[in-house]
Amino acid sequence: MNNPITFLTVMIAIISLASIASKRKHLLSTLLALELMALATLMLLTFHLLKSSNEISILMSLLTISACEGTIGLSILVSLIRSHGNDVFKSFNML
Repeated sequence: MNNPITFLTVMIAIISLASIASKRKHLLSTLLALELMALATLMLLTFHLLKSSNEISILMSLLTISACEGTIGLSILVSLIRSHGNDVFKSFNML
């Protein structure tokens, strides 16, 4: 990890993982941390693929999957807020 960009993206992923672990009862914070982790993965993959090859289909598929993940998470958040009034949940059985 002698490259500062690689170090930065790994630190972003670690910070988002710590955020998921500490704020797991708030769905919005968890979704934001998941999006940050997807962004860090995309940045790391972009940096390494541009250095080695011109394969852009992997990047587009990862970007598409993370956009679908965000959409599904947001729809779950909206339905949870409509039914319960907030995004705090006590157990995973509520979802």
